[in-house]
Amino acid sequence: DRHGYFEIKNVQVVKEAATVTVSFPGYFKGIKTYMAAAGKSAFFRIKLLPKTNAGNMNAGTGGSVSLTNGLTISLPANAVKIASTGSVYSGTVNVAATWINPTSPELHKIMPGDLRGINTDGLMRGLTTYGMMAVELTGSSGELLQIADGKKSVITFPIPASLSSAAPATIPLWYFDESNGLWKEEGMATKTGNTYAGEVSHFSFWNCDYPNINASFDCTVLTNDGQPVAFALVKISVIGATNDARYGYTDSAGYVTGAIPGNTSLSIEIIDDAICTGSYYSNTFSSATGRVSLNNITLPANSISNITGNVTACNGSAVTNGYLFLEKGGMLYHYKISNTGSFNMNQLYCQQNNSAEIYAIDLASSQQSATITRQLTAGINSLGTINACGISAAQFMSYTINGTN
Repeated sequence: DRHGYFEIKNVQVVKEAATVTVSFPGYFKGIKTYMAAAGKSAFFRIKLLPKTNAGNMNAGTGGSVSLTNGLTISLPANAVKIASTGSVYSGTVNVAATWINPTSPELHKIMPGDLRGINTDGLMRGLTTYGMMAVELTGSSGELLQIADGKKSVITFPIPASLSSAAPATIPLWYFDESNGLWKEEGMATKTGNTYAGEVSHFSFWNCDYPNINASFDCTVLTNDGQPVAFALVKISVIGATNDARYGYTDSAGYVTGAIPGNTSLSIEIIDDAICTGSYYSNTFSSATGRVSLNNITLPANSISNITGNVTACNGSAVTNGYLFLEKGGMLYHYKISNTGSFNMNQLYCQQNNSAEIYAIDLASSQQSATITRQLTAGINSLGTINACGISAAQFMSYTINGTN
């Protein structure tokens, strides 16, 4: 919809590596990989990265292009082919490239996959990243290009200053394999100063990662009276490692599952990522190589905004098929209205940012309510009765064929 929200129900996925891919012109693909649980939903936020123009070069002579952050792509002479045909390309090569900062607080939204990969022995490993990049080559007519057979490109990653001292002298390179939603080990990078450089034979997403053992994790986040807290961000970090964290969002039942580093001392935090500082819960635990279940995590009453009310249709009857949408701090939250027209949902209460815009949609009539602006408080927030009527919620596309609308 206009918020970018989508929902897919009742599908079969690969249990250990289910994937969702989002594409939009002018942006690199957004790809999320997750461990699926039968009968349970999964929720993510995906932020697409623009295809920033790093520069261009002549395919016949080769050359290099760089971004101001230190990311560099170098190609030798006559090292480019047309991806669709495999034939040699000889014109201008346009290079789109983006660096993904491993210390970015938005790493879980912008990186592909979920920091799991297949090493050269065919084993699944968890990954500690020291930096990623996305690269795409196109020709003068927009055709997709690739590195020619038998040729290699040297790619250089900047290393954030906060990670430089801990970064190993050499590190495996991994490319993102879209066919299975996992990173795949291929090659090595060498540290020089505050950069890693290595050779690659094709372009996609590339990653400098140190591998480690995986474990699986789950928990359920609840209010103090046992009600689920949906869309809470759960962060699990390796203690003492600023670039080694895993993130997941709770679903409508407050449940979250995923892969975490094994045989490690870890910390867990419950966070609201709608421009809200601090955590609502924090603790430490240790993982082994099997499953770690923290079961139920209960949040204190003063950290929850409980939002209640009813939704009616244009004729005054209860809406039996609809949603309540809440927007706070630039983040959208969606809640299913019950088949009796009521809603009772729990939001993490944020003192710094508690203004919310709320509206309801009746899917049966494609009608929605006016938007309500409300300052949320800790505890109960009763919205009374919302009439989902007066504004069309129907969506459509306009198109032109041979000049005719």
